[in-house]
Amino acid sequence: MSAAIDPRTTTASGTDVRVRFCPSPTGLPHVGMIRTALYNWAYARHTGGKLIFRVEDTDAARDSEESYHQLVDALTWLEIDWDEGVEKGGPHAPYRQSQRRDIYAGVLQQLIDSGAVYESYSTPEEIDARNEAAGRAKQLGYDNYDRTLSDEQKAAFRAEGREPAYRLRVPDHDLTYVDLIRGEVTFPAGSFPDFVVVRAGGQALYTFTNPVDDALMGITHVIRGEDLMPSTARQLALYDALIGAGVTDFVPRFGHMPLVLGETGTKKLSKRDPQADLFLQREKGFIREGLLNYLALLGWSIAPDRDVFTLDEFIAAFDIADVNPNPARFDQKKAESINGDHLRMLEASDFAARLVPYLATADLVENPPTADQQTILDAAAPLVQERMQLLGEAPGLLGFLFRDEVVYDDDALKSLPENSGPVLVASVGALELVPEQGFTAAAVQAELQKALIDDLGLKPRVAYGPLRVAISGRRVSPPLFESMEILGKAETIRRLDALVQRIG
Repeated sequence: MSAAIDPRTTTASGTDVRVRFCPSPTGLPHVGMIRTALYNWAYARHTGGKLIFRVEDTDAARDSEESYHQLVDALTWLEIDWDEGVEKGGPHAPYRQSQRRDIYAGVLQQLIDSGAVYESYSTPEEIDARNEAAGRAKQLGYDNYDRTLSDEQKAAFRAEGREPAYRLRVPDHDLTYVDLIRGEVTFPAGSFPDFVVVRAGGQALYTFTNPVDDALMGITHVIRGEDLMPSTARQLALYDALIGAGVTDFVPRFGHMPLVLGETGTKKLSKRDPQADLFLQREKGFIREGLLNYLALLGWSIAPDRDVFTLDEFIAAFDIADVNPNPARFDQKKAESINGDHLRMLEASDFAARLVPYLATADLVENPPTADQQTILDAAAPLVQERMQLLGEAPGLLGFLFRDEVVYDDDALKSLPENSGPVLVASVGALELVPEQGFTAAAVQAELQKALIDDLGLKPRVAYGPLRVAISGRRVSPPLFESMEILGKAETIRRLDALVQRIG
């Protein structure tokens, strides 16, 4: 390890690892946020350490209880469980920043007493004026003027009615750390001025509350997005002060995950992009196993030639050091394909059960289904499990089995060949020969093949296309003969007759 790197940096490993997920409750949970939670969770489970879930809700103008509950809902649905934190408690409660103001005030006083933090009365206008007089660019910002204020000067400012902000004395040496993903990073001395940790009036800022919480909660590894990397310099400076004041005795390790880009690969995936909306992806029909598998791939891989794996395999293989620092592009089609692979990995009964909410939302079944509906679902689910990528496809694929009347798609009706009427009539005649109790897919297929292909000399596509439209109302449906078996003889013949009447 380089001599420039703080020797107080933690060497925690195994069960001593403590990571955290600490979002702000603003807006809907998005996939970038969930990838952060996923990597922290996987690292904690891989090492045998602990995941702490706390909420940074001190921005009253942006934070909301609704967003907070949506965060909890998202992690609960995904089964990203945590060991300490909101809704669970733990030795470092409370885990919401809005409930920790007294704690921040106490730590601030410790830093004031140690001399690491000082009162600052300079206004933005005064800072600009001093910079202009000194020939310094305004962009350089604060000039550390208040570092050396005398007690008399402070008293004079207070007499004017000014309230002080509190700034951290930034060390006058380089700050270096080894990023878990990006390697050694150095912030040169003088690259940023003393910064405000608590505003006039007492509001503690993110650059203060976040590291203070990490220090008090014993966080050993800070795994977060690349966009937060610039703040690491200030966090290292604050940790130097926190150690000096006796608040903690080590500096955590930092790892900055790559950006997630939108599908064009040219800019960061925006919270407003449909792909970023976690609940919209759930509404489309992603299952947790498929979505988490895909999110894991946004910066990491289990093997060069393998994209699909179980969550247990992911945890066993995951190491934050293996994350690629290059930006990752969100590919909706690949995500859906991987989700389809996970649908096929489910047990048949589990798959059928996961279809129910989507079918119920479309008013096709009750939730839970009636006995008759469950019988149909148990028979139909295996027919589509190999074909589906998203659970949201279920109403379109299976709806015809639960409706009394067929809803015909326009493109399906347009696809009917001119001889559809005779084909349907011949089909009815063939199916009349199949006994009610023996109305199985195999028996149906045998009679229809004899009547339509052997006797009439039709090609299968021409022979069975009109039947598929009659049964399902669609050009694409679950296997035709198995669908007829589920519907039964009487309903199958009724639907064939109905289409004959419709097309004249």
